[in-house]
Amino acid sequence: MSKYWKEIVIGAVISGIVFLAFIGVNVVPFLTLVVFVAAFFLVAKPKGGAIAATVERKAKLRTPSYLTFDDIGGQDRAKNELKEALDFLIRHDEIKKFGIRPLKGILLEGPPGTGKTLMAKAAAHYTNSVFVSASGSEFVEMYVGVGASRVRDLFKDAKTRAQKENKESAIVFIDEIDVIGGKRDGGQHREYDQTLNQLLTEMDGIHTTETPRILIMAATNRKEMLDSALLRPGRFDRQIQVDLPDKKGRLHILTIHAKNKPLAMNVNLAKVAEESYNFSGAQLESLMNEAAVYAMRESSEVIEHRHLSAAVDKVLMGERSDRESTKQERERVAMHELGHAIMAEAVKPGSVSQVALSPRGQALGYVRHNPQDDQYLYTKQELEGRIMVALGGAVAEEMFYGGRSTGSRNDFEQVLNLVKTMMDSGLTNLGIVDREMVTQEELMKENNRIIKQLTEHTRDILERNRSVFHQSLAILVKEEVLSGNQFRSLLSLIKQKTTA
Repeated sequence: MSKYWKEIVIGAVISGIVFLAFIGVNVVPFLTLVVFVAAFFLVAKPKGGAIAATVERKAKLRTPSYLTFDDIGGQDRAKNELKEALDFLIRHDEIKKFGIRPLKGILLEGPPGTGKTLMAKAAAHYTNSVFVSASGSEFVEMYVGVGASRVRDLFKDAKTRAQKENKESAIVFIDEIDVIGGKRDGGQHREYDQTLNQLLTEMDGIHTTETPRILIMAATNRKEMLDSALLRPGRFDRQIQVDLPDKKGRLHILTIHAKNKPLAMNVNLAKVAEESYNFSGAQLESLMNEAAVYAMRESSEVIEHRHLSAAVDKVLMGERSDRESTKQERERVAMHELGHAIMAEAVKPGSVSQVALSPRGQALGYVRHNPQDDQYLYTKQELEGRIMVALGGAVAEEMFYGGRSTGSRNDFEQVLNLVKTMMDSGLTNLGIVDREMVTQEELMKENNRIIKQLTEHTRDILERNRSVFHQSLAILVKEEVLSGNQFRSLLSLIKQKTTA
């Protein structure tokens, strides 16, 4: 009812005046009073809702909970680089002797979930600064000038809070800065341009010799979209890459999130770090949380390794599905996944972590791979090996069913991306070329040649292991899940019987 209190009051006033006029009472004094009160509230009302928006936004600009760099795992290089940049803020007297210009802005760039916002909060604690944060989307409004006004208020609030809390510095953090800092193309986006222009003006107006000193930090996962005026020296002086953690970093993150969880004595987090290749910090936190959920479902007092393994699958592909498939479909999926697994072991022995027939998310089955070491550079041979592993499922279906199914769609997307990487890296017969200088026909011809050649090679390898399919099918359909060690033992046993 409180939602419509204004309408109720207005209706009551109008009804009262009409009633008084109807019974012959002089309503002029009442009308004068109503007009006076309405004029008072109209003048006092915030124009365009700017003050109300500022009040609402101020509620969001809160000091973060206690957070240090030690609480952030897996980003040693980025943390050290950021600390060095922050030292310019807290050691201002020392750097003044060397004539060093203090930094005005630090840009954190990296994939989602890697800890950019956490690092900004830790930076505030490291420098004993006031922390004021906002998201780029908060500055975007349909009314021209509102975003620019909010940028001014943001910096003003930072200075005011620093003075009120007797702090020498303040950090202004803008998440998703690409929303307001995108490249200006001369179009009709006046609101976006004015907001960006105001941000640039505020950064130019930061005087690092004044107290409180203001440092602006921002985060984005799309640096290529930012306007060049933001990235020049004197604006965002430091641009720090916050990458996905490596195996050592993943182990550190898992250890941090395992502190408040009852792990079984035999749990090896280093093994989990290997299985969670390419996971972000947010995904690793979710992994530990999901493992605890699985343990609670089973009424287990501790978190076993099987719970962690199931959590890896959950984060990668989603919750296990209740969909029931026919016997023929399950066998076809089993053949498909065995094709992937056999090719993975042929290309890189020991790389299969699990072969599963249980549906998760949109997948009816899957093979989870377990890279021994993080890898960032690939040779032509290694890329071709990955393509053959992806083709293994479809080729296995062709061998036993005479054709493919829609289950190979994601595999083919992966194959095309890998072939594109080979072309862009100069690892094909096209040599070192610019894709825009080569015709579409030439690209398709080379693409088809590579895929056809690797498909034939994949078929040759799988044909030599045809007996593995026949003898593994019943076991996989019955067990539904085979660990990497179980699959390799089975593979070795079948090969010994075949050679004997």
